[in-house]
Amino acid sequence: MLAHFGEALQPLPKPLASEHQEALSDLVHRRSQVIEMLNSEQRRRHSARNRTAQADIDTHIDWLKQRVKALDAEIDQLRQADETRQQRYEWLTSVPGVGRVVATTLLALLPELGQLSTKRLASLVGVAPFNFDSGKLRGKRHIVGGRALVRSTLYMSALVAIQHNPVIIAFYQRLLSAGKPKKVALIACAHKLLGILNALVTQGQSWRDPKDTEPAQTATPATSG
Repeated sequence: MLAHFGEALQPLPKPLASEHQEALSDLVHRRSQVIEMLNSEQRRRHSARNRTAQADIDTHIDWLKQRVKALDAEIDQLRQADETRQQRYEWLTSVPGVGRVVATTLLALLPELGQLSTKRLASLVGVAPFNFDSGKLRGKRHIVGGRALVRSTLYMSALVAIQHNPVIIAFYQRLLSAGKPKKVALIACAHKLLGILNALVTQGQSWRDPKDTEPAQTATPATSG
């Protein structure tokens, strides 16, 4: 059955991740886990009433914060050790709304960036809307599946971009003016932001302010999926 599937669909072979890529991916996942624990402890701190319990939680919160700093330092060191990855990091962080965590997460967990079309990347990440139609019934479009950590990180980046990125701001306002719900508009902005980042990595260049020149994000990535 697997052989027939491969013969019928001819899926593209996925190259094995390098040891360096796997190490970066592990560290980024671990950082996310520690952040989740930190957020949980901070919520517990607000509900704790006993002083001993509060002190114990405070101690653990301080330790977790130190672990986040240590992981950040190790992630930075690992990323900077690879010249190609560091260059891509600089292209990504040149985009308003894309910071260190977003760029590093994309480099670690979406190595296909710059190699596939934005449409295929959106499906991998889980920001591509799928229809739920049946016969004449037309259901609502929803996003499903994908790489959860990449999707949530990209979504948070879109929240920042609608405040600071001129292209995303204009796009977001157009969607709202057209009557789109805010959450739908934000997902669409995350999709558009992914397209911008994919184009920059594909073309090998940094963000250019549209006020100064023709923006790089309007270009179509050279590699199609």
